[in-house]
Amino acid sequence: MATTRSLTHSLARALFTIVLLSVISSGLALLTLSGSLRDAEAVNLSGSLRMQVWRLNWDATTTSPLYAQHIADYQRTLHSPALQALDRFYVPATVRQRYRELLNAARQPATAGVKNHQQVMQQVEKIDQFVLALQHWAELKMRLAALTCLLGFLAIALLVYVILRHIRQQVVGPLQQLVSASEAIEQTRFHLPPLSTDMPNELGVLARAFTRMSGELEKSWRAMSLNVEKKTADLTQANRRLRLLYACSQQLSHSVKGQEAFQQTLQLVSDHEKLSYIALITSEFGLLSAGQIDLTRPWQKLALCQHPEQRPCGELRWQADDSESPLMNNVASLLVHALELWQTQQQVHSLLLLEERTTMARELHDSLAQSLTFLRIQLVRLKRTLDADASAARAIVEEFEQALVAATQQLRELLTTFRLKIEPTSLARGLEQMIAPLRRQTTASITLACQLDVQLPAQQHIHVLQIVREALLNAVRHSHATEIGVKGYEHPTDGVTITINDNGVGIKTLEEPDGHYGLKIMHERAALLNGTLTIQRDVHGGTGVSLHFNPQTELLP
Repeated sequence: MATTRSLTHSLARALFTIVLLSVISSGLALLTLSGSLRDAEAVNLSGSLRMQVWRLNWDATTTSPLYAQHIADYQRTLHSPALQALDRFYVPATVRQRYRELLNAARQPATAGVKNHQQVMQQVEKIDQFVLALQHWAELKMRLAALTCLLGFLAIALLVYVILRHIRQQVVGPLQQLVSASEAIEQTRFHLPPLSTDMPNELGVLARAFTRMSGELEKSWRAMSLNVEKKTADLTQANRRLRLLYACSQQLSHSVKGQEAFQQTLQLVSDHEKLSYIALITSEFGLLSAGQIDLTRPWQKLALCQHPEQRPCGELRWQADDSESPLMNNVASLLVHALELWQTQQQVHSLLLLEERTTMARELHDSLAQSLTFLRIQLVRLKRTLDADASAARAIVEEFEQALVAATQQLRELLTTFRLKIEPTSLARGLEQMIAPLRRQTTASITLACQLDVQLPAQQHIHVLQIVREALLNAVRHSHATEIGVKGYEHPTDGVTITINDNGVGIKTLEEPDGHYGLKIMHERAALLNGTLTIQRDVHGGTGVSLHFNPQTELLP
């Protein structure tokens, strides 16, 4: 921006004024002094006129032959350059008048021949008055020279004071303001005291530029501070989320715990994100949740898919105002991987259990089954060797044969149990596969009404199938029923219930005879399921068996 009054020009003008005043005062003083150079000569010549007047008076009285020469000397002295210089306009009128009187008196012939003493005294008095006027004029010039020097000094001193005051107001003060402003900006304090922005010089331009610069710096500082705060908040939030994801990963790494691990993970997410409610819905665990439902907040949900082309294996729901949540996407990914890991563990455990049971069945078949078969053959040979009248021996052999048949039957049931297939299917599918071979062993109608889309761990799966199978075998062998129904249903919060009902003669007592452990084993299996088994006789006939349990994710023995 251009300046209307440059600071350098102002300072130059001030210095020029000081120099000019110095020159003027010095010049006037020198001029006055130069005008006084011939004042002494004029005074001397004026004094010599008195002596010449007295000499002319003497020449006239004594008739001296030098009278004419002395008159010429008088006229020459009176018209000397030093005295003629007094007839100027700047010379005081008194001096000029006295000088002209002397000139007029010198032109009169009588003056040249002054013989009267009184006339001589008058002439001398005029010369004295002229000399006194010259003295006053010389003194006046000295006083004027001194006054000129004094006034010049005072003017220069006043001008220096004004210039210094102007410099203090227009230079020093604004510079101090700029220094204070620069120190404040250095300390990141951008609310500066008012600067002298109205000055029309370079400092005004600098103050306005500094004010604009401080404003821009303040805006930049605020923007940078907000950006730093935002980045810090984002980093803090990202750090908190990473810690949460790490905690969830650590928790889900123990997915062998099953439901407990997933439940604790949901609780961690709910506490971290201040969610009012979060739920995980899967076919393996049903509904797992944390928190309380808030009817005022919207629902958000994510489908849990192991692969994009596969159908969802579950769903994650929560209540939040923000529908975009990268954290929940990451949590959902962790849950998917944990579910996949848990399913893989269950499959591995099922395979290990199947292999173990198959090995046990093979060992039983190769050892105990062969021994029982050999014993039966030996009993047949023994019966053929007995006499017809050895009734007592035949009775004993018959008892052995019955016991051997019972042992063989129990061994076959045990082998059948060990050979039950453990497949990663739903409980309803497992019941259907278990009931299918039993339908060929009886004329009774066995119906299955079950929509349990629940996958259980291998041990629990076996326990449930064995309880239902034992109940069906009891109904087939002892109830003389024509209809046997199996039903299964699941409560959202109360677990799973499976019932087996027949229209037979009904169970007489819950006390098992010696050597039979079927009912006891059924109760033991129900206890391992953390459930209850109820067996009772229907008032209208038949027997009802009810199994109620909550699906667990722990691997029970």
